[in-house]
Amino acid sequence: MSDFSADVVIVGSGAGGSAAAWELTAAGLEVLVLEAGPRYDFITDYRLDRPNWEQTGFPEKVPTADRQTFAPLQKLDPEWNDLRSWNRIRGLRNTGDRRSARGGYKHVVGVGGATLYFTGEYHRMNPASMRMRSEFGCAADWPVSYNELEPFYARAERLVGTSGSQMDTSRPRRTSFPLPELPMSYATRRLRSGFAALGWTFHANPLAVLSEPYDDRPSCNFCGNCNRGCPRGDKGTADITFLRHAEATGRCRVVTGARVQRLEADASGRISRAVLRRREGVDESVEAPVFILACGAVETPRLLLNSALGNGSGLVGRNFMETIAWTSIGLSDDPVGSHRGHPSDGSCWDFNRPDAVPGTIGGFRITPATAEANLVGPINYAARVVGGFGKAHKEAMRKSFGQALGVGAFGESLPNAGTFIDLDPENRDADGLPKARIHSHLDDRESSRLRGMASHCRAVLDAAGVSELIEESGTYDEFGSSHVFGTCRMGADPDTSVVDPEGRSHESDNLYIADASVFPSSGGGESPALTISALAMRTARTVVARR
Repeated sequence: MSDFSADVVIVGSGAGGSAAAWELTAAGLEVLVLEAGPRYDFITDYRLDRPNWEQTGFPEKVPTADRQTFAPLQKLDPEWNDLRSWNRIRGLRNTGDRRSARGGYKHVVGVGGATLYFTGEYHRMNPASMRMRSEFGCAADWPVSYNELEPFYARAERLVGTSGSQMDTSRPRRTSFPLPELPMSYATRRLRSGFAALGWTFHANPLAVLSEPYDDRPSCNFCGNCNRGCPRGDKGTADITFLRHAEATGRCRVVTGARVQRLEADASGRISRAVLRRREGVDESVEAPVFILACGAVETPRLLLNSALGNGSGLVGRNFMETIAWTSIGLSDDPVGSHRGHPSDGSCWDFNRPDAVPGTIGGFRITPATAEANLVGPINYAARVVGGFGKAHKEAMRKSFGQALGVGAFGESLPNAGTFIDLDPENRDADGLPKARIHSHLDDRESSRLRGMASHCRAVLDAAGVSELIEESGTYDEFGSSHVFGTCRMGADPDTSVVDPEGRSHESDNLYIADASVFPSSGGGESPALTISALAMRTARTVVARR
């Protein structure tokens, strides 16, 4: 790796790594991005133009199902049986008496990271969710305020081309959204009538999805399949936004297939080099004045633990927070075309504040969920909605297709002693390194919040005139997370945090972290991509200033 001299080496190219690369190169620094996975070409790699599109899901080039392991999950308590996942044809999804890891940790190994997979939800944090310790006695306070992040939020939104509603006042804004809100689908407008009947507000969701052409990219065509990869480039994935502009400066080089094995420090504690592997059994190394880790809240602590670095506080891997989610799906009596439109084109923020629901600490948001429940094609309708066979099956398919309406909720995740990431003592990857092991435990506080989320989702469907439920699922009986946080918490005190308020390690003054592992709290269901990028850009500004 001696053919490229870098001022900064970034490990990982997702929402954090790509945003940091762009901010650094814009300031004139030379950046080397090390990415373990390959590049994706949005025109050729995504499969929505193929007959088997519904059966393929996101086209993983690097399989992720076995990249991490799980410690035994908790036994299920009959007290919470109303939170079991079920389908009217298949019955209980988890028939055992212990929580399942079937949903797994949903991520992508490749240039752009999990933004390749996400639906484009682009949320700012609720300021009230950033004071959880001082106001509610749980999690931790953010050492950076919303007002400090606000200009970085706006800067990221402009680059990506964010669409949103000017009616949503839940997060203070100094500037308008760069683009008009994405039009709501007919099915979402039907759900909106339910929110209105309940007296709840419902606005267009802030999205990193183009409502009109922007930055040499076309507008959304409302195919509803963001999770399978956007074949047009209208979704603002990190590779075609931040990283494309960083590479255009000529000061950013991205090396794919670069699996970083460990970081090494000198006698003073500064990181001296990263050891990586691109070919089996052959190690290379790269040196730079500054290193930024952006591998996500599972793989970043794994790299630090495998390197035996940065863990003087004992908190690397601790305070893990996962996705807390619920989905209820029913059948409309009339055709609503719910297979069309953006999957998450609207959102209710009324219950997003940590104190919004009496008797429960931690908020949640409510959003359409039909497409994210994978009910946008006939195969899943046949298997999960209609069932049967023959002439009656065909008639039921013709009548039912496009009539499923789903409502989902995403909520606060609060850390406890049973939620953390460590190294698996038995399972190793292809390079011989211990895999990350996920420990997850939902206490009664989390289950109580899930119950509230479930009741609100059911209420929306009922108010929208959908009384026949056909399927429900949640994270009580099945771990399934795409949003993970907190394993390298930021804070001012080295005894209670891993990095300082700028994202710099308390122990190595040239090591920074720029991903959701630094989050002191998860927020009340906000998608974290925008906040990750805003924090990463702020960290990059600190690197530039200290240089």
